[in-house]
Amino acid sequence: MQLLEQAQEKLVELLDRAIWEAIQSHPPQDRPLPSPHPAPLSKTQKPSFGRRKVFVVRKSLLDELMEVQHFRTIYHMFIAGLCVFIISTLAIDFIDEGRLVLEFDLLIFSFGQLPLALVTWVPMFLATLLAPYQALRLWARPRAGGAWMLRAVLGCVLLAAHAAVLCVLPIHVAVKHELPPASRCILVFEQVRLLMKSYSFLREAVPGTLRARGREGIWAPSFSSYLYFLFCPTLIYRETYPRTPSVRWNYVAKNFAQALGCVLYACFILGRLCVPIFANMSREPFSTRALLLSIMHATLPGIFMLLLIFFAFLHCWLNAFAEMLRFGDRMFYRDWWNSTSFSNYYRTWNVVVHDWLYSYVYQDGLWLLGGRGRGAAMLGVFLVSAVVHEYIFCFVLGFFYPVMLMLFLVIGGLLNFTMNDRHTGPAWNVLMWTLLFLGQGIQVSLYCQEWYARWHCPLPQVREHNPHPVGSPSPAGHTQ
Repeated sequence: MQLLEQAQEKLVELLDRAIWEAIQSHPPQDRPLPSPHPAPLSKTQKPSFGRRKVFVVRKSLLDELMEVQHFRTIYHMFIAGLCVFIISTLAIDFIDEGRLVLEFDLLIFSFGQLPLALVTWVPMFLATLLAPYQALRLWARPRAGGAWMLRAVLGCVLLAAHAAVLCVLPIHVAVKHELPPASRCILVFEQVRLLMKSYSFLREAVPGTLRARGREGIWAPSFSSYLYFLFCPTLIYRETYPRTPSVRWNYVAKNFAQALGCVLYACFILGRLCVPIFANMSREPFSTRALLLSIMHATLPGIFMLLLIFFAFLHCWLNAFAEMLRFGDRMFYRDWWNSTSFSNYYRTWNVVVHDWLYSYVYQDGLWLLGGRGRGAAMLGVFLVSAVVHEYIFCFVLGFFYPVMLMLFLVIGGLLNFTMNDRHTGPAWNVLMWTLLFLGQGIQVSLYCQEWYARWHCPLPQVREHNPHPVGSPSPAGHTQ
């Protein structure tokens, strides 16, 4: 009874806090929104067609839930699952080879040439640190004949060079040096993150800078605020953010350790549940039965991978950086697991990216359409998100295979408009989870089959260029 009362009190407290945060994050329409550059609305300034992101101090939802013993038990069950994978690996190695050694061939292969990826990140970061900020300062100078036009052109040249570095350099390095998947993943995530942050900085700072250009001197955001923004776990630029009073270094270490544990967990899942099934599947004749069985078999490892990515990145990684930088707003996700519609799932799964898409694709698209065509603006959000997701998969895997594009843009778009917020109840939550299981199974199955098909039957130009690619996973899951 005490445990039930404790859980009920905690849930009531979470509900009260969620209502308070909703009120704070979505102020009434008749109340003016706070602006870092207070100025009268000019004819060229956009009116707002929606809410503006407001940052408040709040914990991540899982941190709140972990204070309840029942939810901690679920966390302990996942740790027990990792222990079972380790024990099974040791047992199989001992039976087959007579030794107790954990091999991390898949992990070593995936993170191969990691130093090269980190070195490539340095010019990408420096270009993002210097070019957008200097371009803004050039535009912020008072208009003085042709000099301002020259500075405006120079600022545009800086931004073009910055975009070229971010778009070309990581692709060139990944293709030329044949980086493995995890190293490519680091580069492409940083590429997309820095591009999104650069756009947000310019989009938020340029209007206020241009309005203040007639004043004496140069008005531009402080360089320290921009530098802080490049590292803090948000894609929406503000000059200031709510901060926590101190850094809990034990909390930082715990989150980094959990993120590392999730990487190991993912390697065990791929090595034990995926590699033995798909390594030799491409050598067998194709049949519909084999395809359907492979999809069904891949649903469990697929949903495990989805949960591990969520917990490792959206919770552990972002909370670790938020704690180190004393970033107060930890709402990187909402309770997406309770969703009864895919429209709510898309809004709550990754709040960090959703806020960027809502602010700069949906709202700006709605403004371009004159406040009409909300469906078209929403479709634009899906198109941008689907293309970026497909680009990330193509970059990481090294081949174009538009499974993600079709699932996200076509199937996901239809589910977003059909399974909307009007549907509530446990049955709809079960349906959403069922479709998530099947979607993850399709992705894991088709991408694994394509990966091993290219390994067993490489294209002629690939075979001539590199007949024996070193470091590629062999059919048995080991590296050559």
